[in-house]
Order: sequence, then structure tokens, then C-alpha cells
Amino acid sequence: MNMKPEFVDVVISPVKGMDVLSKLEVSRLLDNSQSGLYATFRNCALAILNSGIALEDSKQLFDKNTAFEIHVVQVERGIKLQLISAPTAAFVDGKIIRGIKIQLYAVLRDIIYIFDEIKNNPNVDLNTSEGISNAVFHILRNADVLQAGVEPNLVVCWGGHAIGREEYEYCKEIGYELGLRGFNICTGCGPGVMKAPMKGANVAHAKQRIQNGIYLGITEPGIIAAESPNPIVNQLVIMPDIEKRLEAFVRCGHAILVFPGGVGTAEEILYLLGILLHPDNEHIPFPLIFTGPESSKAYFEKINEFILLTLGVAALKRYQVIIGDQVAVARKVKKGIAEVKEFRIEHGDAFYFNWLLKIKEDFQFPFITNHENMQSLKLYKDMDSHILAANLRRAFSGIVAGNVKRESMSLIEEKGLFEIHGDEYIMNAMDKLLRAFIEQKRMKISAESYKPCYRIVR
Repeated sequence: MNMKPEFVDVVISPVKGMDVLSKLEVSRLLDNSQSGLYATFRNCALAILNSGIALEDSKQLFDKNTAFEIHVVQVERGIKLQLISAPTAAFVDGKIIRGIKIQLYAVLRDIIYIFDEIKNNPNVDLNTSEGISNAVFHILRNADVLQAGVEPNLVVCWGGHAIGREEYEYCKEIGYELGLRGFNICTGCGPGVMKAPMKGANVAHAKQRIQNGIYLGITEPGIIAAESPNPIVNQLVIMPDIEKRLEAFVRCGHAILVFPGGVGTAEEILYLLGILLHPDNEHIPFPLIFTGPESSKAYFEKINEFILLTLGVAALKRYQVIIGDQVAVARKVKKGIAEVKEFRIEHGDAFYFNWLLKIKEDFQFPFITNHENMQSLKLYKDMDSHILAANLRRAFSGIVAGNVKRESMSLIEEKGLFEIHGDEYIMNAMDKLLRAFIEQKRMKISAESYKPCYRIVR
């Protein structure tokens, strides 16, 4: 009996739009010691080639594919990609699946552009708010995501990648209702909530004979290995880091739906609420809906309770919660996007990129979890709500890292608990929310194992 090989060596031809590179660009991608570009390219490509293969985490992905290599080969008519020890699941009868091939070249496009035109461009200032927003715009434009003359119709969907079947089906039905109304879908591109709405919209688009439906996936190198792009994604963009990824969602989306998730989803909620609570953004319409099936009601109740305790009533007014009603959600989105269109026409803002939305540095600079950064946070009830939201997101990220990420746990063992300046009731509210996530099995930690990794400093 002939066993199908698990890995294959192959050279694949380019896709249109990414068939020419300079010798300098190729040399950087071949250099595994200088720029770090090759490692990023390899890891992202490996995640794409393993799309649809069930793996527990990124470590398992890399351990299983230690021999994998990817190289850019210059030929007389342009470039090709040489894959060494690539998983055969990405191929059919010896030919690479077209969607996977397109996503591989999307990674190549974005990594080269970010390195040359963003990070190493003296005309791009990543130390200012305006410079960062401009960088996000140019990355999206280079990926051909921003299209002039197109009506506002992009719905961003946030939520967990590891959700139950009932939640998955609900998300898919929401996507279906949105697709019937002609809306396109944007997600983080992975499984779970990131796949389900796209799948539902894809069916609805087929029923409506919409042949140019967009299923946009936005990710970044640190996430893509754990959340490989799902096969429905037909536009893939790799952003440099989490913060620019989040800004890309907010700038190009016309409405955002938040489905059940875990701590990552809670951080995304705090990110967006912090932006919307900025005084300069109070008048800007931005449809934001939290939704899930009846079985997810407790998740949103805990989120609601936490937001009320920390950010107050003003934050509650920036979103709606709709439980168990897919049609109502789609209709609210439709109504909300109509208001967005009217507002942007009135104020001369682009449909394809929300320039008027004020996003400050607190939401743009990456936060590294360590004792110094955690101690610099301030969490007091008398702070401006948009600043408190930014700091809550950072504290949330650090506390979760201190309980589940090896490097952060090692820091605590070495230097002791993180110190955070703030009101005790705010941190108690955060602990209560985290414990609720644990009880709902939305964190990979047991209730017995969770211990606060910080102490309050007044």
C-alpha cells in the first residue's frame, strides 16, 4: 500500500501583482541572520500552508514543521517561491490550492512593503499618532483593500477562535443575514468567530448572486501561527503588530459586531470603547453591537457589569447588546451603516477609511508586559474614561500574561508581583471578570490556578 507523503518539495509560480522583486528585496528574504525578515516570512507562510489542519498551538505547528523552508527564486520572467518540506494538505494532485497560493503571496507583499516602505522609510514617523495612522492607511492601500467609489458595506466581526458549536452556528447565521443584505465581512481571519460569519455570508452572497463578495482577514505575525487564515478569506493583510491591526479594523470597517470570546475579545472591547469615548469622537456614528445566542448571555452580562463599574454609563451608550436575534442584528447594522454613510457625506470623509476618528498614542503603541510598564499604569475612577479604558486594556493584557505566558510568569517569579497604581474596586472588578471567564471555560486556566499576579499601590 502506497502511503501519501506528509511533506513535499515544490516550486510555485507567482500571482499577478507580486511577480517582480528587486535583488535587494530577495537578498533580505534569503538572509536568515540580519533583518529577521526571513523568519517572519517563513512563520507566516507555514501558518497559511497549515490552514485547516487541527493543531493545539503555535509551538506544535513549529515543532511539526522544523524542516520547512521557503525561498524566493528569481527567474527570467520574475520570481517563484520554492517550498521545501511543505505540508501536502496544501496541495491537490500535486498542485497547490489556489487560495493558499494567493495568501502566500499576500504575506510576501505585506512583509516586504512593511519592511521597506514603513519601518525603514524616513518619511514615515511611527513615533506620532498621525504617522501611525498614515502607515496603517498605506499598508491597506498597498494590499488593494481601500476602494474608492464603493458604498459603505464592511462589517467587522470580533470574537473568540475557540467557541462552542452553538455559538459558531449563531455567528454563521449572523453572517448569512448580513450577506443577504449585501454586506461584506472582515475578521481576524482565523477559525471560530473569524470563520463563521464569512461562511454564512458566502452562502448568502451566492443566493443573491453577488460574485464579488469580500471576506477580508487582517492579522499580524504574532497571531497568525495560532490562528491560520481560514479558507474563505479572499483578501489577506498582514499588519506589523496588534495595535496597527486593531486600528486597521476600526479605520476600514463601517460597523463592528462583537461575538462571544475570551480575554482577547475583552481587550478589543476596551480598545474600541476607549476610542469612542474620546471627546473628539462623541459625535461620530459608529455602529457597535454585542451579540450571541442565549447560551452566551452570561458572557455579555459580565462584560456589561465590568464596563459599568469601570467606565460608567457613557460607555454603555456607545453599544447595544442583542441576544439570540440574528435578523435584528442585521437590521441594526443596516440602519447604522446608513447613518455612517450620511455622516461621512456631510463631513467630507472617505467611505473606505475613517480619517475623522481620533485615535491617540495610548491605543497605538504596543504594550510590553514587564514590571516597569505595569507600574506606570494608572487606574483611578476620576480619570478621563478614554484614558482609563486604554490603561485597563493594558492592565488586562499584563494580568493575563502573568497567569498564562511563560516569559511573564518567569518575570514574576524573579522580581515579585506586578505593582499597579489604582483604585482597589477597579482591580476587584477586573479579577471578578477574569474569574467569570475561567468559570465559563473561556480561559486556559483553572479556577484553582488563578491567583492575582499584582498588588495595588496607592
